[in-house]
Amino acid sequence: MVVVGAAAVLALGAAGCSSKSTDNSSTGGNGGGSGLTIQPLVQIDKDGKEVPKGDNTAAANPASDGKDKCAPQTIAMSGPLTGPNANLGLNIVRGVKLALDQHNKANPNCQVAVKEFDTEGDPQKATQVIPTIINDPSIVAMIGPTFSGETKATGQVISDAGLLSLTPSATNVTLTTNGWKTFFRGLGNDGVQGPSVAKYLVNTGKYKKICVAQDNSDYGTGLAKTLTEGLGALADPSCSVQLKAGDKDFSAAVSKLASAKPDAIFYAGYYAEAAPFVQQLRSGGVTAAFISDDGTKDVEFTKQAGDASKGALLSCPCGPASDKFAADYKAFNQGYEAGTYSTEGYDLTTIVLKGIAAGKVTRSDLVEYVKTYSGQGLAREYKWGDTGELTNALIWMYEVK
Repeated sequence: MVVVGAAAVLALGAAGCSSKSTDNSSTGGNGGGSGLTIQPLVQIDKDGKEVPKGDNTAAANPASDGKDKCAPQTIAMSGPLTGPNANLGLNIVRGVKLALDQHNKANPNCQVAVKEFDTEGDPQKATQVIPTIINDPSIVAMIGPTFSGETKATGQVISDAGLLSLTPSATNVTLTTNGWKTFFRGLGNDGVQGPSVAKYLVNTGKYKKICVAQDNSDYGTGLAKTLTEGLGALADPSCSVQLKAGDKDFSAAVSKLASAKPDAIFYAGYYAEAAPFVQQLRSGGVTAAFISDDGTKDVEFTKQAGDASKGALLSCPCGPASDKFAADYKAFNQGYEAGTYSTEGYDLTTIVLKGIAAGKVTRSDLVEYVKTYSGQGLAREYKWGDTGELTNALIWMYEVK
């Protein structure tokens, strides 16, 4: 049972007129038409050292035992469903819908719906959309916001409204330092990702000089800072470059990086800019290794960048999908494959469903339920500290092959 929120109706109508390139392709796998795929390479800890993949065989199941009872309930999902980085939001909402479908089919006496709200990942648009969610008394919890900037812009009003906010993807470190009472992060933050990846790159011994590029988003700025600090002497400040979200011409940055001759370039930002950036680097003769983050780790990066993306290293606090989840996701979502944050969207929805099944059907009750929750999910173990951060978080490195 899926209900589309009013804020999403217009967005989905617009999406219907646009190219399907904003979605995962059912014909191209997780590498799209380029024939390239994003493959898990290694899981690392805060010291950049390899950690074996955890056992998720005991992961919470949204279907539970099929005996859940509740009055009909509604949750919200907010994030980019259209726009330049829409795929990251679509990955999440498809995971949310899969969890709800599995739950609702198994539990006829406890039906839970989702209302979708499109923010395009834009902070200004999010400030217009979030009040609609807050003022809908039928909504008891929210999966989202999705991006760090929109979360920063709306986190206080969400907290003031007492609405549970479980983000599967917003990673800026400062989000949990604002005293928000209802915000919980479902993956590691950039204060974990930046240093972990930096130490991993240092430990490999492959690089002597790394240039750090970033976009001007809260996400890109925060991640670039922690990564640069972690790289220490390997990060050459003279060749750091700043890009602007929405730009497509990176000739000035390419010229600067070509002159610097680094061993590697780390880009902190999203795939909408990463794809043309790496293309222009390669056409400009820059052969340095291209390294980026979870904002870039998406099928659209390989689709849009094509062969220029080959060999790229991508970090993410998100883990790879299990074979069963990947198969279930693809079958339910009409051929679309699980992508970045799909598993997190599924896991966090499952936690909300467990709360509802336990009789927690008010906003305040669900907040309290999550505060003390501890359990295994498909992506990781979920247990939160006082600020809404996970008590343990690891990072994955991926490679485009």
